[in-house]
Amino acid sequence: MVRVLTYLLVIAALAAGAVWLADRPGEVSVLWQGYRIETSVAIAAIGVILLAFLALVVWAVLRFVLGLPSAFSFASRSRRRARGFEAVSRGMVAIGAGDPIAAGRHAHDARKFAAEEPLTLLLEAQTAQLTGDRGRAEAAFKAMLDKPETRVLGLRGLFVEARRRGDMAAARAFADEAVRRSPSLAWANDALLDFHTSAGDWQAARTAVERRAALRLADKAEAKRQRAVLLAAEALEAKGREPEKALAAALEAAKLAPGLTPAAALAGRMLSERGDVKKAARLLEAAWKEASHPDIAAAYLDVRPGDSARDRLARAETLTRLRPSDPEGVLALAGAAIHAQDFGKARATLKPLLAGGASVRVCLLMAELEEAEHGAAGRVREWLARATRAPRDAAWVADGLVSDHWLPVSPISGRLDAFVWTMPPATLGRPAADLDDVLADLDESAPLLEGRVETATPEPAAAIVEAVPAATVAEAVTPTPTPAAAETRAESTPEAKPEPVVEPKPEPAAAAPAEAAPSPAKPAGQARPSPVVFPVAHAPDDPGPEQAKPEEPKGRFRLFG
Repeated sequence: MVRVLTYLLVIAALAAGAVWLADRPGEVSVLWQGYRIETSVAIAAIGVILLAFLALVVWAVLRFVLGLPSAFSFASRSRRRARGFEAVSRGMVAIGAGDPIAAGRHAHDARKFAAEEPLTLLLEAQTAQLTGDRGRAEAAFKAMLDKPETRVLGLRGLFVEARRRGDMAAARAFADEAVRRSPSLAWANDALLDFHTSAGDWQAARTAVERRAALRLADKAEAKRQRAVLLAAEALEAKGREPEKALAAALEAAKLAPGLTPAAALAGRMLSERGDVKKAARLLEAAWKEASHPDIAAAYLDVRPGDSARDRLARAETLTRLRPSDPEGVLALAGAAIHAQDFGKARATLKPLLAGGASVRVCLLMAELEEAEHGAAGRVREWLARATRAPRDAAWVADGLVSDHWLPVSPISGRLDAFVWTMPPATLGRPAADLDDVLADLDESAPLLEGRVETATPEPAAAIVEAVPAATVAEAVTPTPTPAAAETRAESTPEAKPEPVVEPKPEPAAAAPAEAAPSPAKPAGQARPSPVVFPVAHAPDDPGPEQAKPEEPKGRFRLFG
């Protein structure tokens, strides 16, 4: 609408001008080269306009004629440029598809038609990388350094090639140069952080982390966690030679990340050594609420040096109240109860962990409990043997590597804060232990017996069974009457001297065990036609003989008190 109005205004102005000239017809006289021309003003104006138009036409024709060579050259360059960009496009597609032959062909065409284009250098470099020609790839990346628009891209390519051939000094130099030219490059900042952490330069690494956070290359939570990890690493390294610096770094790390176990445990122990027990206890309790760990529990139990075992048990109970039913708290409480000689509490504490499948630490605690309470070497060996087959407990794991100690950097990938407290990968999905055997050992009424199966060959009776107290045998070997089972009863003298084993007699199914009369004893040294079987007692919650096979085992058990 505005253009239409403008057009109408221009036409109206021209019409008004023409009318104005028509109303004022003056005369114009021109004398040039002996010629005299006289005409009106209107005709003279029209003549000037025609001459101007004719001059424009002549200038356009001359310009076209004079510009034909450059026009032909420009058209040729345009066609070559278009073909070069088409070759670059198809070459990039070939590289993405993993076709080195097509990529090389298109790279050759791109060099032929658009050799000066930055994308041509990129195509050549990536084609060389695809074909494994590292020298040609580096030459292409070095050529990129000469062009301002591709200089940073060339630095990244040279960085990648240097890292591939293991030249970390050159790779670090290229990353430094890239950060100097473009501070916001994410890959260069990440590379410098990796170099600092691999070299153990925690101060420079913290500077790199702060720069990444300022440039918003990492979110605030991640940067805060990384600063805490670096401070913890610095504290662990300086705790021997600079305790004040180590304590300050550990406290700052625990403040930034309360759930960072190494920092909290180190800070708690150092505060405890300085006599600041209350502050150490508060710090360790806060860390325990964030993440339970045996190092936190050990530091908390030892927070006041010289405390009695009962005081340590009370602190262990405090941990279990902070995180009820937590396995680490249960293990800490059980260990403290064993040291305080509260064996009943230790058994009751460990029972839920045994019901879910005893791990290595649980088996070791059960072995310690059996040795402290009963001094039974056989039961201790049994639990130690179970520990060799039990599922492993949680450990520090990073990139498939299992470590007993926390490390700030993964030795496999060099990644910062890679270690996590979790189940080792090799034990995931491992079948649990047999629950019947595990739960049976929690029953304090079960006798401490050890069985060993031998081949069924006739031997003297005195050599088959060793002396067992009468009360133990009566409690352990009294069978539950079943139609298919035989009854056996052992006797002993008041002096607890060994007696020959009595050969069992079959009784009717309805007869009670108390009504069975003892059989006459055979003299010592006489061979027995069949072995004597002593069934092992089960716990109250064990199904017992109902799960036993109906046939008698073809072997014999040697019982040890």
